Amino acid sequence: MKALAIVSGGIDSVTLAYKLAHENQLGGLLSFDYGQRHKKELQFAAHTATKLGSPHHLIDLTSITKHLKGSALTDDVEVPDGHYAAESMKQTVVPNRNAIMLAVAFGVAPAHDLDAVGMAIHAGDHFIYPDCRPDFANLFEQMEQKALDGFWKIKLLTPFIGMSKGDIVRQAEVLGVPLAQTWSCYKGGAIHCGRCGTCVERREAFHLAEVEDPTKYADQNFWIEACRDRAPQN
Repeated sequence: MKALAIVSGGIDSVTLAYKLAHENQLGGLLSFDYGQRHKKELQFAAHTATKLGSPHHLIDLTSITKHLKGSALTDDVEVPDGHYAAESMKQTVVPNRNAIMLAVAFGVAPAHDLDAVGMAIHAGDHFIYPDCRPDFANLFEQMEQKALDGFWKIKLLTPFIGMSKGDIVRQAEVLGVPLAQTWSCYKGGAIHCGRCGTCVERREAFHLAEVEDPTKYADQNFWIEACRDRAPQN
């Protein structure tokens, strides 16, 4: 089996690419420019493709997503600070984002004679993102089996869907993923802000995994306050 990995440039998707490469299942990387304010993540996706010697396909979705208003990632809405599971993080939801990306990926994969599409959704995403939950993944794969019936059979691989972010960091450490060469921050500044939901989640994941965090944050300690009242997620 050879899979097309959807890679944003963050820890989860880059680790997915390395996992597939380690298992000799990586057939290519697919990234999306959907008008995200943290577009610099795409540089890290491209770097990953180069390191792994794998084809990298970049799809421009900006003509679609400019019509998907109201998200802090694509609209003139301030990115909230705080833990990823906080109610305020719903401002970062881009309507139907994963469904749109997966639909494109399931078209690109057979065009390159690939057997599967890989996506790095994980248990930490389940709090606020409905298109990162197991029932969504299962139903989407069933829908694609109908859409491609009689022509191609493409599997949806979601190996991290029951794992925490800390689990993924541990796996990345084992696989030798260069975690310093990944990007999480939704604000897209010169360095990670240390305060947005993905920065807090990133910092917490390294802490829970007991892996040294190589990331430079503008605010090194905010994550402690944001996580203070939360039980460990793994």
